[in-house]
Amino acid sequence: MGKKKARPRRSFTPEFKAGIVELCRRGDRSVGQVAKDFDLPETAVRDWVKQAEIDAGERDGLTSAEREELAALRRENRRLLEDVDILKRATASFATETR
Repeated sequence: MGKKKARPRRSFTPEFKAGIVELCRRGDRSVGQVAKDFDLPETAVRDWVKQAEIDAGERDGLTSAEREELAALRRENRRLLEDVDILKRATASFATETR
């Protein structure tokens, strides 16, 4: 029994995702049927619908804007921690040189 060959990761535009979400919200087709019709993973389509509901205020959770801000803050925090680490090592190096 052979394994399925992994499909390369695809990316979709926000417009495409919004269109898929709109098809799901109309109610004439299920999320599973929309996913199958467009050859998309059902879990991805469900995630897009869930995020659209959060962004619209229909469901609790982090909005897309909040997610982007959180990611940016985490990147900045990581960079600042690296800067502090570099400064600590430099201070330790200078302290040993002056003795």
